[in-house]
Amino acid sequence: MATVVDYTTLQFQAQQQHFLSEGYLQWDNLLTKDEVAALITIYDQFLDGTLDVKKHRYDLGSAVAPKLEGKENITQIMWPSDILPSLRDHPMRQRALELVRKLYSDDTFDFDFDMLICKYPHTGTPTFAHSDEAYWCPLTDKRAVSMWIALDESTLDNGCMWYGPKTHLDKLRPHRRSGENANSALMCDATEDEMKPMPLQPGGAGLHAGRTVHYSRGNTTDTMRRAYILNFRPRAMIEAERAIGFDHGRAGNKVHEVRSKEDNHGDSNTSSDNHN
Repeated sequence: MATVVDYTTLQFQAQQQHFLSEGYLQWDNLLTKDEVAALITIYDQFLDGTLDVKKHRYDLGSAVAPKLEGKENITQIMWPSDILPSLRDHPMRQRALELVRKLYSDDTFDFDFDMLICKYPHTGTPTFAHSDEAYWCPLTDKRAVSMWIALDESTLDNGCMWYGPKTHLDKLRPHRRSGENANSALMCDATEDEMKPMPLQPGGAGLHAGRTVHYSRGNTTDTMRRAYILNFRPRAMIEAERAIGFDHGRAGNKVHEVRSKEDNHGDSNTSSDNHN
């Protein structure tokens, strides 16, 4: 069953401190086994075309030639909760939002957007190192949390997440497109040596700050690696995004534009959307 959390304990205080100081956190048992099984059934309807996702489906691994006929190297589907509105009321979102608010001790945090990222068996395509913030418009309050929820066992060999400790405290690293396609994923210079892997059981989650550098290896196994990602930030910043038309690809068929000069908050090389 999903863990009932007492946010007043010394254990949670230590977890909160780890997230704030290191920029990432492992959180087991966000979902029950039954919830995971039900979400996989829904997830596969996004993948197999039962649900119409054409305007919101992308290949994050398009910088290299396709590994499997008819499959993306790294499948990304933006805004699944718009495509299937019942996901907005899933307990996953309520639990995740409560946790994020407690981590920052700030009840103004709210849901910003969601996405699915899948690595099919034997696609073998790594997700390049990057910071999510590099995809976003400049904001006065840069606090944000991406929650990466494993629906399959996530291992070193099928593409578990790797996080760079304390990289959220540094300046945003220069980013560039990984390929010639306008929607190619962004990447920055980083190595595994500066990161820590986070294998997860189904229903577990990895949380990271918007600037935390992270990456994952390709899937070289016989198993799927399906993840559901939720993103949260302060409500005023969500309103600021929407006021300038920035919606993380909600309308579909998004295009990334890499900014190469510093914005008015002192960071460089950000862009217009998010990948994990």
